[in-house]
Amino acid sequence: MSARNPGMELDLEWVSKVRVNQQAVLRRAQQIQGRKLVKKQWEAAWLLRAVTCIDLTTLAGDDTPSNVHRLCLKATQPVRHDLLESMDMHNKGITTAAVCVYPARVADAVRSLKAANSSLPVASVATGFPAGQTHLKTRLGEVRMAVEDGASEIDIVINRMLALTGQWEALYQEICQFREACGDAHMKTILAVGELGTFTNVYKASLVAMMAGSDFIKTSTGKEAVNATYPVAIVMARAIRDYFLRTGHKDSLVWLTLMKEELGEEWLKAELFRLGASTLLADIERQIYHHVTGRYPAYHELPLA
Repeated sequence: MSARNPGMELDLEWVSKVRVNQQAVLRRAQQIQGRKLVKKQWEAAWLLRAVTCIDLTTLAGDDTPSNVHRLCLKATQPVRHDLLESMDMHNKGITTAAVCVYPARVADAVRSLKAANSSLPVASVATGFPAGQTHLKTRLGEVRMAVEDGASEIDIVINRMLALTGQWEALYQEICQFREACGDAHMKTILAVGELGTFTNVYKASLVAMMAGSDFIKTSTGKEAVNATYPVAIVMARAIRDYFLRTGHKDSLVWLTLMKEELGEEWLKAELFRLGASTLLADIERQIYHHVTGRYPAYHELPLA
């Protein structure tokens, strides 16, 4: 895994000068979406690459130790063994990138993965997920408790009010405190882009999050009315590229293509890129099943996550 991003001092001059050309971003998104996608064995290979970038997630109100255990087993064997064997990929150690649960279920996930002799990281949402509107002390305490229970990755959510009102220094200070509370755990900062209003706000929030020491920046919680979109991903990828060029820190198929086009193929690995879509794995496994057998599986033919 990449070394923790140490962050940098807040560069308000850089942040204040940011202006995003919306039409240019939309044109670029159309170009990428219009690209011909890979087919046949190349498509299957890219789908398997996507599997290794997934944070396999359950964030439901009825989560129990048993369904967290099932999720962990699915993460360690995300695609049916016989399908991988047909592709000569059964001995390649393909797993998802991590499992992600609420803080109260972290200990359950750690136990399940330990019992399965798996070193997969456990990620936990924190800081008042998904709204980020609880008291700062509560949000910090949630981070610390998740780390104490064994989470090695923490998905924080930003306080959107600070971004929407242009309080970038206050946002920076909050994220720095979350970074400190994470300790050695990697910090993934969710921007909730569907609630930031403009591409310019998305770019600025991305910069501030990286300056404050985020190891990853993520698009959305999955709970907003609008979540990840290709134009927003382009804006965030450009912010990552610009931050990397200035500081030297690195923090489904079209998504992988976008990352490859904007940042390069070396970024297409779990250490640098994640897909936080809880239903994506089932769709990918169905496509791999079709690639191997020539037909789509019945509902009962693939194990649940």
